[in-house]
Amino acid sequence: MEKFKLPDIKEEQSVLKTVRIKVSLLKRVEKLSTSSDLSVNRIINECIEFALDNLSQEDKEVMNKEDE
Repeated sequence: MEKFKLPDIKEEQSVLKTVRIKVSLLKRVEKLSTSSDLSVNRIINECIEFALDNLSQEDKEVMNKEDE
């Protein structure tokens, strides 16, 4: 699987959505945010995008069926 790489910052349209995050994950993201000079929000968005782009074929098929 491809390694996660921190992105160049680019502007995109966004929407406000409240989510619950495990404390342990948030601490790790905050540490990465501090060391990379990227916002917590940006890192979380990139992680979600990376995860969705790298789903197993089986999970992609499930997502496609739900979109129909």
